[in-house]
Parts: sequence; structure tokens; C-alpha cells
Amino acid sequence: MPAINMRDLRAVLPRHARLIGLDPGARMIGLALSDVSLLLASPYGAIPRGKLSANAAEIAAIARKEGAGGLVAGLPLSMDGSFGPAAQAAKDWALAVAAATGLPLALWDERLSSAAVNRMMIEADVTRARRARAVDAAAAAYMLQAALDASAGEG
Repeated sequence: MPAINMRDLRAVLPRHARLIGLDPGARMIGLALSDVSLLLASPYGAIPRGKLSANAAEIAAIARKEGAGGLVAGLPLSMDGSFGPAAQAAKDWALAVAAATGLPLALWDERLSSAAVNRMMIEADVTRARRARAVDAAAAAYMLQAALDASAGEG
């Protein structure tokens, strides 16, 4: 199943289905969840990155539990917007998760999402330990919110 754009993802979602935002990192996968109106993204949590089949099963279980009908995965483009090795790895992983879960997928540019979230947490005087626990899910929500905002009114 190939990745589709956000407009098309919104169009294929069942009524009142949510979206799951995925921010795949080397050690953790940040998760976010949209509301049913596809207006607001909220941090959901993070899961340890492991075998693809186990991660996909966990994501599929969350989708069933929360009524999610699609995935939006962060795509770490290079600072100049080019598609480098990290973006290719993230795309390959996201496509495999989408295939394993049977959920449609859109990819979204997530450049600097973790840095922006870290900066906001530092400004809010969040301790380093609390930032470490929350940054993955918050970065997923930041990325998913950008995708929702950019595609609002298109679906």
C-alpha cells in the first residue's frame, strides 16, 4: 500500500475515524492521536522501537481501541528539503507498518519537530527527566497537528 497525501487520507477515512501520528526514532516511536473531527492532535505515548511485526501489532491494537482509520508518519527530510538516507529509512518503515496494519498512510515533513518540542518544554521549565519521557509523544503530536492544519478543509 503506497503512501497517499493528506487530502486523500482524509477522503478515505471512515466518518469519525481518528488519525494516529507516528514519530519513529532510533529507540522510541512517538504516538499522537487526533480527535474525531481531525482538528486537534494530542500526545498519546511512546513505544520502544523493536521488531517491525511487534510494533505494527501494537499500533494496530491502538488503532482498534481508539477508532483510528489512518496513519501519519513523520518524514525527516534534510534541512534543504532533500530526501536523504534518514527519510528513506523512515519511509520504508512507515510503508511496512501501514502494510502490516492495513491502515492508509500519509507521510509528513517533520523537520525540527523534536527540536521545537524540546525548546517549548525548556521554556516551560520542564525538567530534563520529564522532557525525556514526553518528547517522543509531543513531537508526534506536533507533526500530526501540522499535517491536520495544512490539510484542514480539504477532506
